[in-house]
Amino acid sequence: MSAVSYKIDPVHSNAHFKVRHLMVSTVRGEFSKVSGSVRFDPDRPEAIAIEAAIEAASVNTRDETRDTHLRSADFLEVEKHPEIRFQSKRATSQGKGKLDVVGDLSIRGVSKEITLKVDGLDTQVKDPWGGIRMGASASTRINRKEFGLVWNTALEAGGVMVGDTVDILIDVELIQEA
Repeated sequence: MSAVSYKIDPVHSNAHFKVRHLMVSTVRGEFSKVSGSVRFDPDRPEAIAIEAAIEAASVNTRDETRDTHLRSADFLEVEKHPEIRFQSKRATSQGKGKLDVVGDLSIRGVSKEITLKVDGLDTQVKDPWGGIRMGASASTRINRKEFGLVWNTALEAGGVMVGDTVDILIDVELIQEA
C-alpha cells in the first residue's frame, strides 16, 4: 500500500489542555478550531507526515474573562500569532496503531521540538456518505515558559497562580482525500 492523504475534519477534532491553577487545582480548556493534513501509509507508519494548525483565538476554558486574558499579550497574543502549528519531522512505531511523532510545535512565534504520543491509527471506517475516515489521539507535555508564555503572579502563601507544565491532548478525525 502507498501513503494516503487525509484532511483533519475540523468539526470532529479539537485540542485540549490542562494546567495547574493556584497550586491546588487543574484548569482545563480546549481549542475548538483545528485543521491540517496527514499523509499515512499503514505499511510504513514511521513515514507519517503531519501538518496541523490550531486557531489560537478559539481557546475556551468556560470563563470568558480567563479566555480573554489567554488571548492577550500576556499569553497567546492572538493578534500577532493567530495560529499554533505542528509540523512533523520523523516518527517511530510503538506497536500497532501507535507512534511517537517528533516535530516542531510553534506557539507565539517560538518553535520547539516535541514528541507526540499518537494512538489509534489502526482502524479505518467507511462513513455513511462513502468516505473513508480514521481517528487518532495524540498527547504531549510542554513547559509553557519555553514558548514565551511566562506571565504569572506570585501567591502570598507561596507558589504561583499558573503552573509551568501544560498537558496537551489532541483528538482528530481524518477524512481520506479523493
